[in-house]
Amino acid sequence: MIVGEALWVSIGVVALAEMGDKTQLLALLLAARFRRPWPIVAGIVAATVVNHALAGAVGAWLASAVSPAVLRWGLGLSFLAMAGWMLIPDKVDEDEVRIPPRWGVFGATLVAFFLAEMADKTQIATVALTIHYAAPVLVVVGTTLGMLLADVPAVFVGDRLARRVPMKVVHAIAAAVFAALGVVTLLGVGERLGF
Repeated sequence: MIVGEALWVSIGVVALAEMGDKTQLLALLLAARFRRPWPIVAGIVAATVVNHALAGAVGAWLASAVSPAVLRWGLGLSFLAMAGWMLIPDKVDEDEVRIPPRWGVFGATLVAFFLAEMADKTQIATVALTIHYAAPVLVVVGTTLGMLLADVPAVFVGDRLARRVPMKVVHAIAAAVFAALGVVTLLGVGERLGF
Protein backbone atom coordinates (compact mmCIF):
# COMPACT_ATOMS: atom_id res chain seq x y z
CA MET A 1 0.00 0.00 0.00
CA ILE A 2 1.18 3.48 -0.76
CA VAL A 3 1.22 5.17 2.67
CA GLY A 4 -0.07 8.49 1.37
CA GLU A 5 -3.04 6.80 -0.27
CA ALA A 6 -4.71 6.12 3.09
CA LEU A 7 -4.37 9.79 4.03
CA TRP A 8 -5.44 11.29 0.70
CA VAL A 9 -8.35 8.94 0.08
CA SER A 10 -9.57 9.52 3.65
CA ILE A 11 -9.40 13.29 3.21
CA GLY A 12 -11.18 13.22 -0.15
CA VAL A 13 -13.89 10.71 0.71
CA VAL A 14 -14.86 12.40 3.96
CA ALA A 15 -14.69 15.94 2.54
CA LEU A 16 -17.10 14.84 -0.20
CA ALA A 17 -19.29 12.83 2.18
CA GLU A 18 -19.53 15.78 4.58
CA MET A 19 -20.88 18.21 1.95
CA GLY A 20 -24.55 18.72 2.83
CA ASP A 21 -24.22 16.23 5.69
CA LYS A 22 -26.02 16.68 9.00
CA THR A 23 -22.89 17.92 10.76
CA GLN A 24 -22.15 20.49 8.05
CA LEU A 25 -25.72 21.73 8.43
CA LEU A 26 -25.12 21.80 12.19
CA ALA A 27 -22.01 23.96 11.62
CA LEU A 28 -24.16 26.40 9.62
CA LEU A 29 -26.78 26.48 12.35
CA LEU A 30 -24.21 27.01 15.13
CA ALA A 31 -22.55 29.81 13.16
CA ALA A 32 -25.89 31.54 12.66
CA ARG A 33 -26.87 31.12 16.30
CA PHE A 34 -23.64 32.09 18.07
CA ARG A 35 -21.78 34.25 15.50
CA ARG A 36 -18.44 33.36 17.13
CA PRO A 37 -16.54 31.29 14.57
CA TRP A 38 -13.34 30.43 16.48
CA PRO A 39 -14.93 28.68 19.49
CA ILE A 40 -17.20 26.84 17.03
CA VAL A 41 -14.20 25.70 14.96
CA ALA A 42 -12.37 24.62 18.15
CA GLY A 43 -15.42 22.60 19.22
CA ILE A 44 -15.67 20.97 15.79
CA VAL A 45 -11.96 20.04 15.87
CA ALA A 46 -12.15 18.57 19.38
CA ALA A 47 -15.35 16.61 18.73
CA THR A 48 -14.09 15.29 15.39
CA VAL A 49 -10.70 14.18 16.73
CA VAL A 50 -12.30 12.25 19.61
CA ASN A 51 -15.09 10.79 17.46
CA HIS A 52 -12.85 9.71 14.61
CA ALA A 53 -10.18 8.35 16.97
CA LEU A 54 -12.87 6.13 18.51
CA ALA A 55 -14.00 5.08 15.02
CA GLY A 56 -10.39 4.32 14.04
CA ALA A 57 -9.96 2.21 17.18
CA VAL A 58 -13.12 0.25 16.34
CA GLY A 59 -11.88 -0.26 12.78
CA ALA A 60 -8.47 -1.47 13.99
CA TRP A 61 -10.12 -3.83 16.46
CA LEU A 62 -12.46 -5.25 13.78
CA ALA A 63 -9.52 -5.73 11.42
CA SER A 64 -7.78 -7.85 14.04
CA ALA A 65 -10.86 -9.74 15.29
CA VAL A 66 -12.57 -10.77 12.05
CA SER A 67 -11.27 -13.16 9.40
CA PRO A 68 -9.97 -11.53 6.20
CA ALA A 69 -12.63 -13.14 3.98
CA VAL A 70 -15.53 -12.00 6.18
CA LEU A 71 -13.89 -8.62 6.57
CA ARG A 72 -13.54 -8.17 2.81
CA TRP A 73 -17.20 -8.98 2.17
CA GLY A 74 -18.43 -6.89 5.08
CA LEU A 75 -16.25 -3.96 4.09
CA GLY A 76 -17.19 -4.16 0.40
CA LEU A 77 -20.90 -4.27 1.22
CA SER A 78 -20.45 -1.42 3.72
CA PHE A 79 -18.86 0.77 1.05
CA LEU A 80 -21.76 -0.02 -1.31
CA ALA A 81 -24.29 0.81 1.46
CA MET A 82 -22.45 4.10 2.05
CA ALA A 83 -22.79 4.86 -1.67
CA GLY A 84 -26.57 4.51 -1.37
CA TRP A 85 -26.68 6.47 1.89
CA MET A 86 -24.83 9.37 0.23
CA LEU A 87 -27.81 9.90 -2.06
CA ILE A 88 -30.20 10.54 0.87
CA PRO A 89 -30.23 14.22 1.93
CA ASP A 90 -29.62 14.98 5.62
CA LYS A 91 -31.51 17.42 7.85
CA VAL A 92 -30.76 18.93 11.24
CA ASP A 93 -33.41 19.99 13.75
CA GLU A 94 -33.19 23.04 16.00
CA ASP A 95 -33.69 20.67 18.96
CA GLU A 96 -30.31 19.10 18.25
CA VAL A 97 -28.59 22.37 19.16
CA ARG A 98 -30.44 23.00 22.42
CA ILE A 99 -27.43 22.90 24.72
CA PRO A 100 -27.40 24.61 28.14
CA PRO A 101 -26.00 28.16 27.73
CA ARG A 102 -23.63 27.66 30.70
CA TRP A 103 -21.51 25.41 28.47
CA GLY A 104 -20.60 28.31 26.20
CA VAL A 105 -20.08 28.26 22.47
CA PHE A 106 -17.17 25.79 22.58
CA GLY A 107 -19.01 23.37 24.89
CA ALA A 108 -22.25 23.59 22.92
CA THR A 109 -20.39 22.89 19.68
CA LEU A 110 -18.34 20.05 21.18
CA VAL A 111 -21.37 18.23 22.59
CA ALA A 112 -23.65 18.87 19.59
CA PHE A 113 -21.00 17.80 17.07
CA PHE A 114 -19.91 14.73 18.99
CA LEU A 115 -23.50 13.49 19.33
CA ALA A 116 -24.44 14.33 15.74
CA GLU A 117 -21.38 12.47 14.45
CA MET A 118 -22.23 9.22 16.28
CA ALA A 119 -23.10 6.57 13.65
CA ASP A 120 -22.98 9.29 10.97
CA LYS A 121 -21.66 8.68 7.46
CA THR A 122 -18.22 10.06 8.19
CA GLN A 123 -17.79 8.05 11.39
CA ILE A 124 -18.77 4.84 9.62
CA ALA A 125 -16.50 5.78 6.71
CA THR A 126 -13.64 6.19 9.21
CA VAL A 127 -14.23 2.66 10.53
CA ALA A 128 -14.39 1.25 6.99
CA LEU A 129 -11.33 3.14 5.74
CA THR A 130 -9.34 2.05 8.80
CA ILE A 131 -10.18 -1.57 8.04
CA HIS A 132 -9.44 -1.13 4.33
CA TYR A 133 -6.06 0.56 4.73
CA ALA A 134 -4.91 -0.92 8.08
CA ALA A 135 -3.44 2.52 8.87
CA PRO A 136 -5.62 3.90 11.68
CA VAL A 137 -3.54 7.00 12.42
CA LEU A 138 -3.37 8.09 8.77
CA VAL A 139 -7.07 7.41 8.28
CA VAL A 140 -8.09 9.32 11.43
CA VAL A 141 -5.88 12.26 10.46
CA GLY A 142 -7.30 12.14 6.92
CA THR A 143 -10.94 11.85 7.90
CA THR A 144 -10.52 14.63 10.47
CA LEU A 145 -8.92 16.91 7.87
CA GLY A 146 -11.67 16.02 5.37
CA MET A 147 -14.32 16.89 7.91
CA LEU A 148 -12.64 20.22 8.65
CA LEU A 149 -12.29 21.03 4.94
CA ALA A 150 -16.06 20.81 4.61
CA ASP A 151 -17.20 22.24 7.95
CA VAL A 152 -14.82 25.11 8.74
CA PRO A 153 -15.71 27.10 5.59
CA ALA A 154 -19.38 26.58 6.49
CA VAL A 155 -18.76 28.31 9.83
CA PHE A 156 -17.21 31.35 8.16
CA VAL A 157 -19.26 31.76 4.98
CA GLY A 158 -22.47 30.08 6.07
CA ASP A 159 -25.41 29.93 3.72
CA ARG A 160 -23.50 31.55 0.84
CA LEU A 161 -21.44 28.34 0.55
CA ALA A 162 -24.46 26.05 0.77
CA ARG A 163 -26.30 27.91 -2.00
CA ARG A 164 -23.35 27.88 -4.43
CA VAL A 165 -22.30 24.24 -4.12
CA PRO A 166 -24.44 21.79 -6.15
CA MET A 167 -25.06 19.24 -3.35
CA LYS A 168 -26.66 16.65 -5.63
CA VAL A 169 -23.53 16.58 -7.79
CA VAL A 170 -21.23 16.40 -4.76
CA HIS A 171 -23.29 13.58 -3.26
CA ALA A 172 -23.30 11.72 -6.58
CA ILE A 173 -19.49 11.98 -6.78
CA ALA A 174 -19.12 10.77 -3.18
CA ALA A 175 -21.54 7.90 -3.88
CA ALA A 176 -19.49 6.93 -6.94
CA VAL A 177 -16.26 6.93 -4.89
CA PHE A 178 -17.83 4.73 -2.19
CA ALA A 179 -19.28 2.40 -4.85
CA ALA A 180 -15.87 2.10 -6.53
CA LEU A 181 -14.23 1.31 -3.18
CA GLY A 182 -16.93 -1.32 -2.56
CA VAL A 183 -16.47 -3.01 -5.93
CA VAL A 184 -12.67 -2.94 -5.69
CA THR A 185 -12.85 -4.40 -2.17
CA LEU A 186 -15.33 -7.14 -3.11
CA LEU A 187 -13.25 -8.13 -6.12
CA GLY A 188 -10.08 -8.18 -4.03
CA VAL A 189 -8.32 -5.92 -6.51
CA GLY A 190 -6.34 -4.18 -3.77
CA GLU A 191 -4.90 -7.48 -2.56
CA ARG A 192 -3.74 -8.41 -6.05
CA LEU A 193 -2.09 -5.01 -6.48
CA GLY A 194 -0.29 -5.27 -3.15
CA PHE A 195 -2.44 -2.78 -1.16
